Amino acid sequence: MDATTSGATPSIPLHLIIDEPLSLVSALQQTYQRSQRHCFGESTPGEFPLAANPSIVLYVLTSCNLNPEDLAHLEVTCTFFRKPANFAPDFQLSISELAALDMCEKRAIFKPMREEERQVLKQRCGGSWKLVLRYILAGEACRREKSQAIAGPGHSIAVTSGGAAYTFGSNNSGQLGHGTLEEEWRPRLISSLQGIRIIQAAAGAGRSILISDTGTVFAFGKDSFGEAEYGAQGSKAVTKPQIVESLKDVFVVQAAIGNFFTAVLSREGRVYTFSWGNEMKLGHQTEPNDVEPRPLLGPLENIPVVQIAAGYCYLLALARQPSGMSVYSVGCGLGGKLGHGSKTDEKYPRLIDQFQQLNLQPTVVAAGAWHAAVVGKDGRVCTWGWGRYGCLGHGNEECESVPKVVESLSNVKAVHVATGDYTTFVVSEEGDVYSFGCGESSSLGHSTAQEGEENRHTNVLTPQLVTSLKRINERVVQISLTNSIYWNAHTFALTDSGKLYAFGAGDKGQLGIELVGQQTERGHPELVEVDLS
Repeated sequence: MDATTSGATPSIPLHLIIDEPLSLVSALQQTYQRSQRHCFGESTPGEFPLAANPSIVLYVLTSCNLNPEDLAHLEVTCTFFRKPANFAPDFQLSISELAALDMCEKRAIFKPMREEERQVLKQRCGGSWKLVLRYILAGEACRREKSQAIAGPGHSIAVTSGGAAYTFGSNNSGQLGHGTLEEEWRPRLISSLQGIRIIQAAAGAGRSILISDTGTVFAFGKDSFGEAEYGAQGSKAVTKPQIVESLKDVFVVQAAIGNFFTAVLSREGRVYTFSWGNEMKLGHQTEPNDVEPRPLLGPLENIPVVQIAAGYCYLLALARQPSGMSVYSVGCGLGGKLGHGSKTDEKYPRLIDQFQQLNLQPTVVAAGAWHAAVVGKDGRVCTWGWGRYGCLGHGNEECESVPKVVESLSNVKAVHVATGDYTTFVVSEEGDVYSFGCGESSSLGHSTAQEGEENRHTNVLTPQLVTSLKRINERVVQISLTNSIYWNAHTFALTDSGKLYAFGAGDKGQLGIELVGQQTERGHPELVEVDLS
């Protein structure tokens, strides 16, 4: 049947070269004439002259949104490439390697890299462009670099898809970045950053960090990276975003603020930490007010990390190795939150090997104050650490010192998880939201205006659908909740249309919603007047 007349996709014109029958084959075999196909023109069969037009194979690989796993199956070596369009020729590249390099060229994190930087990244990832592509895609999947909302301790940050940053809430140390110490009850644009595209944000007690698409880090609020939440460090309040000079030579893609320390992740997958190094707690010796970044020593020195998450005195790192994804933890082991089967501290990052036993490939990590969570590639959710108030979702309040699958979510394919102070949220592939743990400050979202207020502070021991978010008829893509043991918690739910809903504690304006009378919290999701699309 002629494809052009049947309504199907028009076929690509191919030249057919019919070989002369060989004398060594039978007459029957000669009736099946062998055809060789190539792209166009009078080129030698098997040659793909990319200087004039990309090959069909390369077009399919680079334009059809294939997963890296698809590329792994294409190992046919091609030594005939003449002049690929986006990069210098490499006659030893296989088709899949060339396609992977071309796809890397299209990623924002890869484009500005110099050739020597690309080669360093390639070696860190395992010596293959396919592995580099997998590393880049894994980072994009778990580090949200579009619009996002951060529910910090008493203050909040909202970043639009265009890179504009809004802040609101408590401002006692200048952590809102507006040049004042006044609270803001509505989202307010940080005007001093206009023209700079922000892609990442982090919030700690009295301080904020923003990261631009050029890898520049801006900090404001308390002028210390390592004080406790009510510590004395920080000699002054920085009321406008300032570039962190000590990170000028590091292209940063993510920051995480934990109690007593701050961590940043570089484009090449290296982790650096500020402060909290006394007694070698993070593998290096520093002072609490140290503003110089120190590389995280140990196993992760030579393993690229795609995401970091900070909790109360500990750090999780999601790493991309040639064999797959893995999670490392370092710091305080109280409650078993490091996931190694004990409650001891770790001075250097240590692999959590339980995921191999569970046959689970981690894709997203979350570090709460006292517990942690992971989402696997297959959609399973694991939690571990201190189980107080049911924050692990296993139906009890017991501690788990190794990751354990949340069985009551077995029928849910999760894509995102967020943790706070004894609180956990899970977002499904369909955009449904489940929460469990401590119900203080109405931060779980299980109170609605229709149902009354009787259940707004109830603790939940197993995952429960947040029906109040279901009723908004929007697909939720991100949840952020306060990760602090000192501040009342609040929660943000961001939808794929860019709408932001808030609930929980709002006594400092951190919800972005005006409260009336003696109100200090919102028990059900309410739309915040800011468009993040």
